[in-house]
Amino acid sequence: MTLQAVDTISDISSSQWQRLNSSNMPFLDYEFFRALEASGSVGDGTGWTPHHVVFEQSGELHGLLPSYVKSHSWGEFVFDWDWAQAFEQHGFDYYPKLVSTIPFTPITSDKLLSKTLKPSAIVDDMIEHCLAQSLNSWHLLFCPQMTAARDDVFERYTVQFHWFNRDYRDFEHFLSGFMARKRKNVRKERLSIAAQGIEIRRLKASEVGEAELDFFYLCYQQSYFKRNHTPHLNKDFFAQIFATLADNILLLIASHEQRYVASALFLFDDAQLFGRYWGCVEEFNNLHFELCYYQGIEFCIEQNLQSFNPGAQGEHKIKRGFEPVLTYSYHWVKEAAFRPAIKDFCQRERQHLQDYFERCRQALPFKSD
Repeated sequence: MTLQAVDTISDISSSQWQRLNSSNMPFLDYEFFRALEASGSVGDGTGWTPHHVVFEQSGELHGLLPSYVKSHSWGEFVFDWDWAQAFEQHGFDYYPKLVSTIPFTPITSDKLLSKTLKPSAIVDDMIEHCLAQSLNSWHLLFCPQMTAARDDVFERYTVQFHWFNRDYRDFEHFLSGFMARKRKNVRKERLSIAAQGIEIRRLKASEVGEAELDFFYLCYQQSYFKRNHTPHLNKDFFAQIFATLADNILLLIASHEQRYVASALFLFDDAQLFGRYWGCVEEFNNLHFELCYYQGIEFCIEQNLQSFNPGAQGEHKIKRGFEPVLTYSYHWVKEAAFRPAIKDFCQRERQHLQDYFERCRQALPFKSD
């Protein structure tokens, strides 16, 4: 088995990619990655340089690992800024680093696309590749938990909050499992939307015109500007996936007195719904909860989807029926002097997040069995 990296997805054909991709998840579709590169959302000047790793044997492609050489840590959702600062303070370079992930997408999936290879089997090869390419670390983000193949590869956790469909007939059936006070609060939040005169439309990608795309992108930008951040993705990226992944897209637009006031974008496959981006140009009570959570839950029940990942972080999701889920990532650093400190950090972080996970489970709104 030989390993090499390509610096553009165009060096891999769609048929090669999809032959190795056994997932229906839209974020692992060839067109998603092509839109990232073709739109310029990753590539020159972004700090995300494509470095897709391919595994070949006897001229046949056996595996693909979407990866990027990074000069910063934005857009990863597994935070290592403190590590970078410690390197800098001691006169070491933390960047460039290699990150194997889906850019700006904190969603667990098999990042290694292969019918024969397992992630644990490529760890040594990936580390040798980083050493040969003068890359200071390697990070495999949001992947299934695996047994680390080496003592110098460290496991980290994050906690997300997901909704699970337990054969609910409708939203009220879902709420029937809540404690009375929690159920009353959700109903009150939902009723407030109509009371404020807000109307919500669900749009398929084929129903999205230029006006709707423009408004969605304005909302997307607003959510970043409010936090003094620059949006990761440009409008052309969204235009491309609306065209190429049309069957996997749901756009919600909220209106008040015939004015667009907020929107939320979801992607989905045959089993899962993924809440990705939301934003508003006017503030209304509980509109965020309705657009980003309750509408998504209803959609899952109607479409018989099994789970709903509404995005990273957010303890406020717990009392609305989203359950804590552990996610996993794996990290290797070249500088041996820093490994004991990083190992200790990861061990303490894992224990803290395991405890946090249990506390979150205890705070769920469901009735006791």
